[in-house]
Amino acid sequence: MKDIQPLIDNILPEIVDLRHTLHQNPELGYEEHQTATRVLEHLNKIPDLDMRTNVAETGIVATLGKDKKGPCVALRADMDALPMQEESNLPYKSQTPGKRHACGHDGHTSCLVGAARILGQCADELDGPVKFIFQPAEEGGLGGKLMCEEGALEAPNVAAIFGLHGWPQMS
Repeated sequence: MKDIQPLIDNILPEIVDLRHTLHQNPELGYEEHQTATRVLEHLNKIPDLDMRTNVAETGIVATLGKDKKGPCVALRADMDALPMQEESNLPYKSQTPGKRHACGHDGHTSCLVGAARILGQCADELDGPVKFIFQPAEEGGLGGKLMCEEGALEAPNVAAIFGLHGWPQMS
């Protein structure tokens, strides 16, 4: 198994920059066009990644090692923002009036991009496929349901799926 810490250190500045860019440019459910474009800019750096775009309108399903025989694992992140004004002094605060990333989806998306970039460098060590699912419209828009209906968990079929939720108050 590769030591992934140097791989993480190598891309971390890009991932932090992506998170700040997404935070500055929030998009509501099913409007995540620029978010998806920014995600794809990073995913396109990964060789042999099978991509499906416009899943559930603005979602992305990218599969690494699609033809590997082991069970398929999926990693999922949400991309949408909320219709709220950001009241902060952060240097990367929302530049879009009335929209903000208040639930950490900018962080979720950036973390998943980072995971894809790292696993892409370790693809030869994977036993089975890994799907990276970038979901639109998590905040009340049923984006996950629509992604499932459009086959995000099929071909190859997902055996297990994992996501994360950032909660800064929890240590």
